[in-house]
Amino acid sequence: MTTALYARVSSHKGQDTKSQEPDLQTWANAHDDEAVWYKDTYTGTTMDRPGLERLLADVRQGKIDKVVCWRLDRLGRTAKGLLTLLDELQQLGVGFVSLREGFDLATPAGRLMAGVLASVAAYETEVRKERQLAGIAKAKAEGKTWGGRRPGTRIKLTEEKETLIRQLHAEGKPVAAIARMVGLTRKTVYKALGGQEDAA
Repeated sequence: MTTALYARVSSHKGQDTKSQEPDLQTWANAHDDEAVWYKDTYTGTTMDRPGLERLLADVRQGKIDKVVCWRLDRLGRTAKGLLTLLDELQQLGVGFVSLREGFDLATPAGRLMAGVLASVAAYETEVRKERQLAGIAKAKAEGKTWGGRRPGTRIKLTEEKETLIRQLHAEGKPVAAIARMVGLTRKTVYKALGGQEDAA
């Protein structure tokens, strides 16, 4: 039996997975399964992450019997992405455990809780996006230049803007429209999307 231990943080800036690792290691030590680590430093609003993609590739090749994460939102922050992933794990007969919420996908209660928590995580993401858009609209209404810069200064691509860019892109918004909404250049938007220049 092989268990995948998955840890994720959203940003390189002062964040690492060390706060998640002790609980995951304690769980692994209490079980006889071989443990394999998968880690990401990437926003949870997209399921396209290097570490998660490696994990899923191993799952689909039958190398993984169970996936364990520290908390459900470490796996993802959108209900659609999470539920699709959890459904695939169930279809492949792969177990899933989330330590902080204390549930196991192998139980009916665990499957119900996974759906509830995925919806809550998605709700929180939507609320955050609405606040960001409201802030942008307010700034524009007050005549402020959102994301503008003085000559010689660099545009700041914050984690919040990057998250919003990815969310808007996932909803099918054109890159040019996203650039206008967040007050950044299209080149910067492409950078936030990982260089997907065909994303327009």
